[in-house]
Amino acid sequence: MAAKSCDPSPLVLGLLLCALNPTVSQAGKLLLVPVDGSHWLSGLGVIEQLHQRGHDMVVLASEASMHIKEGAFYTLKRYPVPFRREDVEEAFIELGHGVFENEPLLQRVVKTYKKVKEDSALIFSACSHLLHNKELMAFLVESRFDAVLADPFLPCGPIVALYLGLPAVFFLNALPCGLDFQGTQCPSPPSYVPRALSLNSDHMTFLPRVKNMLIFLSESFLCNVVYSPYGALASEVLQKDVTVQDLMSSASVWILRSDFVKDYSRPIMPNMVFVGGINCAGKNPLSKEFEAYV
Repeated sequence: MAAKSCDPSPLVLGLLLCALNPTVSQAGKLLLVPVDGSHWLSGLGVIEQLHQRGHDMVVLASEASMHIKEGAFYTLKRYPVPFRREDVEEAFIELGHGVFENEPLLQRVVKTYKKVKEDSALIFSACSHLLHNKELMAFLVESRFDAVLADPFLPCGPIVALYLGLPAVFFLNALPCGLDFQGTQCPSPPSYVPRALSLNSDHMTFLPRVKNMLIFLSESFLCNVVYSPYGALASEVLQKDVTVQDLMSSASVWILRSDFVKDYSRPIMPNMVFVGGINCAGKNPLSKEFEAYV
């Protein structure tokens, strides 16, 4: 099934060096499996830089993608899905409106659960149709890529990398429910590490720790709805037992768009590179008034 070994290739090492030192990289053939929306838009600057350093890139996107379009820096390969772009746009608009609705907590939790289940089924369908597209998957095998650059927020990219037997480079901000901690095997005990959106500080007393644990348990419940189907899909495609944690642990390099200025300090592993602020390069400078405030 695998076309190559999963050992880090020269291209992966080149991407790592590029993250550490923008003047250094080694050109190669790169397959991109992005996530649509802001995830894709925040990575366009990186794609342009990779192109300038001589990388040959192919981007995979469904025919219903909202923002992933033809570009001068890469070749776009689309695949059919059983829904329209309008369906995706409507789902995201409804999700955005739901954030501002003022409803009782229990009603809100039930409504959020139903919405997450419905939207995740739509997105999962796209991944399933990609992996079962025999013509496209045969093309990917024959193209002999050097590595896969993927956003693991949706685990389709890691499955593609494992199917092709290629090293994977993860480019992301963070993953929900601490899946990035699980994938990198970094400790994140709920008693000491505040959960996202908890508003807890990193010095918690008993009640904030109880709150943190309740959020942790609810996250696990919701994330199981979203992510568990990918484990079954990966097991079917790869013809072996695969868990979601296996998919999240498959990266050769983690390139994280975060830093310890706005995020809590955390344990890191040798294959993790922080590039916080990478999307701010070349933007308009802060006004003198705002700079003084900062």
